[in-house]
Amino acid sequence: MYKQLIISLLAFSYGLSASAFCGFYVAKADADLFNTKSEVIIARSGNQTVITMASDFSGEVKDFAMVVPVPVVLNEDQIRVADPAIFGKLDAYSGPRLVEYFDEEPCEIYEDEWDDFDGGFDSSADDWGESEEEGTADFDLGVTIEAKYKVGEYDILILSAKESNGLKKWLIQNEYQIPKRAESVLQPYINNGMKFFVVKVDLKAFEATGEANLRPLQITFQSDKFMLPIRLGMANARGDQDMIVYAFSDQGRIETTNYRTLDIPTDAEIPTFVQEKFGEFYKDLFEKAWKTEGKNVVFTEYGWDISGENYTKCDPCASTPPAYADLREAGVFWVEGADHGAWGGSDYAGDLFITRLHVRYSQKTFPQDLIFQVTPNTDHVQGRYIMNHPASGDMSCQGAQAYLKGLIERQEQELRNLEKLTGWNTAKYQSYIDPYRKQLNSGQWLKALPQKKEKDKNVPLPVLPVWQGPFFWWLLVILGSGLFFSIKLRRMPKIWYFR
Repeated sequence: MYKQLIISLLAFSYGLSASAFCGFYVAKADADLFNTKSEVIIARSGNQTVITMASDFSGEVKDFAMVVPVPVVLNEDQIRVADPAIFGKLDAYSGPRLVEYFDEEPCEIYEDEWDDFDGGFDSSADDWGESEEEGTADFDLGVTIEAKYKVGEYDILILSAKESNGLKKWLIQNEYQIPKRAESVLQPYINNGMKFFVVKVDLKAFEATGEANLRPLQITFQSDKFMLPIRLGMANARGDQDMIVYAFSDQGRIETTNYRTLDIPTDAEIPTFVQEKFGEFYKDLFEKAWKTEGKNVVFTEYGWDISGENYTKCDPCASTPPAYADLREAGVFWVEGADHGAWGGSDYAGDLFITRLHVRYSQKTFPQDLIFQVTPNTDHVQGRYIMNHPASGDMSCQGAQAYLKGLIERQEQELRNLEKLTGWNTAKYQSYIDPYRKQLNSGQWLKALPQKKEKDKNVPLPVLPVWQGPFFWWLLVILGSGLFFSIKLRRMPKIWYFR
């Protein structure tokens, strides 16, 4: 873990909480938290789609093979090998993050502010059947090779088929291991007129790249269909799989139409000790939300308007926002390079919105492929979890009592939030609050209250001026009374007494 300063503007709220998103980013939950996972980048504008697929294949490269349903026959210039680093950049930028704030010291706040406080098979290039010509068909099996390409270390075929049994047999004859359940999965794609993008690895070409892992493949096509086929990948899966989709549009959020798309639970204040176990925290949070929603929902983990003219690309930023070169590598074809200067906010121009989707799927819970739509919704969302550090300085002031009471109430709520988000039993974490309870009960803050002073008999009484003494004031009272009665007597009528 490391700390990265974002903005040091902490909102004054009686030293207890901060507002807006500005703060310190301290940790992120990346895609590597999930063992069985895949990553896909999708860029969509109009009816053109660019899909970049990162391979999650583990094993001997010679055993790698991939079959992807596509809506059209792809040309060679519509297929390229992408830089795998782009996935790491997008993951770091959009991943759920833990941010921290620091309470202000209560005794540094002006005292009058407290008055209002409320407390197995060979996949070499020779196995492709070199005698086959493009556009020819194996009439016995009903499979046609629509196109054949060599792209980087990959040998690629575009196939069409009349029925799933023939396609299955063709793939087996060409030494593809096909799951037993693949036939039932392939038929719906054939019925919808889909083609099949079939990939193997040229081992010599792969060794020449010097790469340790297979590089991503990127395909571009135009189609009214905006979807991502996932059913074929589930045919040989043994359990639930996680997939992260980094989706770009020129309008707003990208959502699924045949499954619910919900925002991940976010913007909750959680205890500071979560910093040491943030990966575990987020895994359990996601699983609990997934189970609560019936295991058939797509979660939005991040959504942000990163148009060229929008200066704020994240708040707080978990890493550097994608630059123009990153976007082009990701297949975002509609933005243009630009020089906006030091305060322009980006080196590209054009409307752009990024959505990070997280789906955990199985054949039982996701019987259909993911059908997407571009929406006009540009509301920001991010998996963001807030950690507030208590003040640690002087507590011998009148405001400290109110601060400590409010701090304990906040920490109790943080534990309730933690249990609600993850299902953790927080009873064992009560020691998190105990130091502040003891501090409040110790009465240290009482030192700041006015105290009655005892009289010291050995200290002589001060000598006061005459006009401040009691004799002076009694004398004034007597003289005033005499003057008053003298005036009254003069005004009384004279009475003659006769002897």
